[in-house]
Amino acid sequence: MRVVPIGTSRALKDQVYSILREAVSNMDIYSTPEPPRLDERKLAEDLGVSRTPVREALSRLEQEGFVRNIPRRGTFVVRKTKKEVLEVVYAMAALESMAARLATTCASDEDISRLHELCDPYDDEEARAHINEYSDANVDFHQSLIGLSQCELIESMADSLFLHMRAIRAEALKNLEHHRSDQSIKDHRRIIKAMEKRDADKVEKLVREHALSLSEHIDEFAQYLD
Repeated sequence: MRVVPIGTSRALKDQVYSILREAVSNMDIYSTPEPPRLDERKLAEDLGVSRTPVREALSRLEQEGFVRNIPRRGTFVVRKTKKEVLEVVYAMAALESMAARLATTCASDEDISRLHELCDPYDDEEARAHINEYSDANVDFHQSLIGLSQCELIESMADSLFLHMRAIRAEALKNLEHHRSDQSIKDHRRIIKAMEKRDADKVEKLVREHALSLSEHIDEFAQYLD
């Protein structure tokens, strides 16, 4: 995990928590045989703080299901089982499809057009060649879509699920043999086109199907979750 020293613009414990939460969500947690272990002492040194706010932040992250403290062994990032991951995807399908429906009816033309900036730079070959960059753009697309719903409750509920899903989405896109990134790009373009036509029924259906196709991909190809 890479973190940098923090400033003093907010309460120290809140800053430490926010930084560690984001850092954990960006970790490639499924590429190693064992779950990553977090070194409390080193994190405190890297952040330039005492170990107390780090310990408090890790406790909050444990309550949210991101890390797990194992007595006499340390704190480890939680890796979900395939069943747990699929349940997260199903929940995201419900939340995101409704958010997209709301966005189609309330977002401005300019807001919808900005989604092109996250999608248009990539064709199939470009996405495969710069898969890490496209993975970030993919997450930004989905978060932007939910943000356009202007529904704070959906956005809040989806935020935690996004953090659990970020590493899984990245792994799915890296599976170049089965072209998940190709399908992702095509689906995003169809979604934007339907939004521009203000076809809320079609947008809701496309977003739900897009999420469920990810669940099918995970169920079939994500052996690292077994």
